[in-house]
Amino acid sequence: MIEIQNFEEITQIKVSREFGGKPLYWVAAYFIDGMLIDTGCDHTAEELCELMRRYDLKLVINTHYHEDHIGANYLLDSTFKVNIFAHPKTISLMKLPPKLYPYQEVIWGYPKKFESVIPVSGSIKTEKFLFDILETPGHCEGHVVLIEESKGWCFTGDLFVSENPKVIRPEEDIEKLVSSMEKILNSTQRDLTLFTSVGKIVQNGRSALQQCINYFKSLTRQVKELEQKGHSIPTIRDIIFGGESFISQRTDNQFSSENLVRSALRM
Repeated sequence: MIEIQNFEEITQIKVSREFGGKPLYWVAAYFIDGMLIDTGCDHTAEELCELMRRYDLKLVINTHYHEDHIGANYLLDSTFKVNIFAHPKTISLMKLPPKLYPYQEVIWGYPKKFESVIPVSGSIKTEKFLFDILETPGHCEGHVVLIEESKGWCFTGDLFVSENPKVIRPEEDIEKLVSSMEKILNSTQRDLTLFTSVGKIVQNGRSALQQCINYFKSLTRQVKELEQKGHSIPTIRDIIFGGESFISQRTDNQFSSENLVRSALRM
C-alpha cells in the first residue's frame, strides 16, 4: 500500500504492508530532485520499485540500517542500477544478520541481503540542492539526518517522531537523542521543516525540536527525583505515564514507557 503527498519540490511516499485493506504501519520515504531518502520495508519493495519507474531516480540514501528503511535497496539497485549511500557505521550494521521480533517480521519483513552501499559523510549533492549530512545517534548508531540549508528542509529519519514520545526501544538513548537534536539546532539559524519517517511533516521544526529536548530533560529530572524517593522503575513509569503503553504488549515490550524511564535514569 502506497500513499503520495507533495510538499514544495518534495514527494513524500508512505508505504505499508496491507492487512484487510488497511495499513499495518506507515513508513515514509522522500523523493527530491532525483534522490530517494530511505526505501521502506521488504514487504513493500516491489510496490515502491514500480512507483519509481515514474520518477527520474538517480541515487538513494539510507538514514539508518533498520529493516523499515532499507527494505527495497536490493530491488532498486537491480532494477535501476543507482548508487545507494549510507553512513559508514550504517553500512557495517547492514552487514550483520538481522534479528527481528515477530511483530517486526509481520509488519516489515527481513531485508534481503545487500552490500553495494557507498559510504557518505559531510554532504550529498543533487542537481539543484546540497544536503548536509549530520551524524545523529540516539535512535541507533550510524543514524543521519539530511538538511537542505537554503530551503530549511530537515529529513529526520527516526531521530524525531514527536515533541513528547511516550515509548522508545531499549537500545535508544535519551542523552544521545538530546545531543543530536541540539546538534541540528546549532547547525543552522533557519527555521526548519521536519520530514519524519512516520509521515508527519512539522513546519515549525526548530520549536518542535526544542520542545522535545525540553521534554526529555524535564522527564529525566522527574524520573531521577522519583528514584531518589525510593520508587521502583515500574512505579515511576506508572506515576508519570499512568501505566505501560498498549504498544508495549503488541511489540514484545520493545516499544515501552519503561524503556523511556530506564534511559532517563542512564542520562
